[in-house]
Amino acid sequence: MSPLPQKLIAEGLGSLLLAATVIGSGVMGERLAGGNIAVALLANTGATVAILAVLIRLLGPVSGAHFNPVVTLIESLRNRISWGLALSYVTVQIAGCCTGAVLAHAMFALPLIQSSTHGRTGAAQWLAEFVATFGLLLVVLGHRRSRDAAWMVAAWIGAAYWFTASTSFANPAITIARSLTNTFSGIRPHDVPGFIAAQLVGALTGLVVARALFAVRPSAPVTTEDAAAPLKLSRHA
Repeated sequence: MSPLPQKLIAEGLGSLLLAATVIGSGVMGERLAGGNIAVALLANTGATVAILAVLIRLLGPVSGAHFNPVVTLIESLRNRISWGLALSYVTVQIAGCCTGAVLAHAMFALPLIQSSTHGRTGAAQWLAEFVATFGLLLVVLGHRRSRDAAWMVAAWIGAAYWFTASTSFANPAITIARSLTNTFSGIRPHDVPGFIAAQLVGALTGLVVARALFAVRPSAPVTTEDAAAPLKLSRHA
């Protein structure tokens, strides 16, 4: 198999498993918590942190382990991947996350296609998503060693689950997928644009701040040959 299909499969599979974990652990946590939302959120957090660390270590050497359109956007702005490859990444990330939502429903014998009624809107929620995504991009761009990416990204998301009002979506593909589940981790479809807008602003702000803090600079433009080569885990240049 050539490197490009490997990258796309890695991004799609990683996104699918990430979304299935986020949504599935929310269902399981809510069922076992007996109405205690804090316990359900703790279960949801633990599963998400674990799967992020595993997937980044496992698939990072293949695709860079983005699983997130805003990470892909920032890497394109830094000329670390081509815009054509970025578009392919974002497409498989969204498709993978949405498929992961369906998979989670299937595993818990729920209707496969749903629409969330869980309201998540307002300035506080948008600010929370800005902060969660801003911090995520600081971690992605600022970590010093490739092997640190897995635990640092997972740790940030785990912490942000608890200190942000939105429980840290920080990912447009996951946000779209979570609008397709009327379970613990869902978000109403018409609340999705506000979340994604906040995530984009947070990511771009993270890039600006990371450039000042970590001397992150644009790389040389990516060529066709570069786009077919294996990616390293994202880190400062």
